[in-house]
Amino acid sequence: MLRVTRPRDPDQIQREIEATRTQLAGTLDELAERVSPKRLAEQARERAVEFLRTPAGMAVVGGVTLLVALGIARRARNRRR
Repeated sequence: MLRVTRPRDPDQIQREIEATRTQLAGTLDELAERVSPKRLAEQARERAVEFLRTPAGMAVVGGVTLLVALGIARRARNRRR
């Protein structure tokens, strides 16, 4: 079966173009917000703080603190020699 399409009205085409532009602008704004460096940094900070509040995170902080303290003690001991 052959479909015959009617020519579209130029005003209708213009309205469709405007609607598509508006939709595209909204999509671009949403994408820009998703990849915003400020937003990504804030999310990373929130995840790090959340991890550090867990028992595993506290263990990591304790281990790093211990290593730093040992390094400082070693330097102080080596300076006295």
